[in-house]
Amino acid sequence: MSAKHPIIAITGSSGAGTTSVTRTFENIFRREGVAAAVVEGDSFHRHDRAAMKIAMAEAEKQNRPHFSHFGEDANLFKELEALFASYAESGTGTSRKYLHNEEEAAPFKQSPGTFTPWAPLPPSELLFYEGLHGGVTTDKVDVARLADLLIGVVPVINLEWIQKIHRDKSTRGYSTEAVTDVILRRMHEYVHYICPQFTRTHINFQRVPVVDTSDPFIARTIPTADESLVVIRFSDPKGIDMPYLLSMLHDSFMSRANTLVVPGGKMELAMQLIFTPMIMRLVERRKKLLSH
Repeated sequence: MSAKHPIIAITGSSGAGTTSVTRTFENIFRREGVAAAVVEGDSFHRHDRAAMKIAMAEAEKQNRPHFSHFGEDANLFKELEALFASYAESGTGTSRKYLHNEEEAAPFKQSPGTFTPWAPLPPSELLFYEGLHGGVTTDKVDVARLADLLIGVVPVINLEWIQKIHRDKSTRGYSTEAVTDVILRRMHEYVHYICPQFTRTHINFQRVPVVDTSDPFIARTIPTADESLVVIRFSDPKGIDMPYLLSMLHDSFMSRANTLVVPGGKMELAMQLIFTPMIMRLVERRKKLLSH
């Protein structure tokens, strides 16, 4: 953690909704004039798309059926920790970009599924990470300790699967069966690498559908925001103005002393109300320290 060079990390699994949360933060940064160096977790995968297919085939041959993007072997955890540590120390670091599709790849004149070269981060007031492993901790690395604000985004698992199935079918052309195979392959590492992060977060956002999602593999539609509640858990509610949030978020309520429940359609507003003052406090603290 660093007062001069703060780090905000959003962590959640594939299909959890971290990308939409990132858009909310980008809106805050733009509105408040905060210069953020944005890092995507996919940048720290070990293999590009073609190499990952080869690595997965090798893992199958070696009887390692759980090899996936969720685990240690397919990621550069040490490099991610080194980036966070370097930024916390000096406000600098090195990252790259994973090019998901033709649109992202075209400006770099590269193929989709490849990485751009490693390059220094631009000058910034804070580092913003969004991906799978912003709070990962193993016997070799501890990324979580370096985040000043660590946020988990985790729908209940059936909803997460529904979102992933629909996304991968519509944007990547996968069949339901192919996505189901991916979910099953990743389950072991989901339990060991993804879930434990949510015990280290400062704040968790969990979307809970209020419609039947009993069989996510046959669901024809993703439950809408209005068909959901969002459970917001604060690891330390001290300093959180709960009465203010309850007054601003219509139909919200507290289910525990550290837990606020809001209608799904109010999730972005809740994030704006909660995170804008937190971000500005980090930025103001940084400015004050740098001015001395």
